[in-house]
Amino acid sequence: MSKKSKKTKSSSNTIVVNKKARHDYFIEQSLEAGVSLEGWEVKSLRDNKVHIKESYVILKNNELFLFGAHITPMANASTHVNPDPTRTRKLLLNRLEINRIKDKINQKGATVVPLKLYWKRGRVKLEIGVAKGKKDHDKRQDIKAKDWQRDKQRAMKESNK
Repeated sequence: MSKKSKKTKSSSNTIVVNKKARHDYFIEQSLEAGVSLEGWEVKSLRDNKVHIKESYVILKNNELFLFGAHITPMANASTHVNPDPTRTRKLLLNRLEINRIKDKINQKGATVVPLKLYWKRGRVKLEIGVAKGKKDHDKRQDIKAKDWQRDKQRAMKESNK
């Protein structure tokens, strides 16, 4: 009989997680960056209409940019704004952090990947990771380890019954 007129607020502040990044890369270091967004993008993020699976971070003119992230514009977006869902978004970091990342990127095989997009005190933050690519045998090894952990948990659960 009771009707909920308002949407219930989710307890998690996480908007989206890039699971593929941890599968494809060894994450050596991670840090938090702010993201420069437009108003319609923030509204779309509140509805979780974002994909960062195929995106990556590029360094240009001593600044970091999020490239390839797709934020789907809402249907009721303003008519005077022409939304570009895949525009390049500037990451907000201080000079010291950018210089550290720049030094890591110059190493052979290192890249910067987005790991997670989340809310922090009303602002959108992006967790980025300095990473090195995994080989196929490393990926298979990780899958074996996960399967083994899952089987161990099942066996423990069965033995406790």
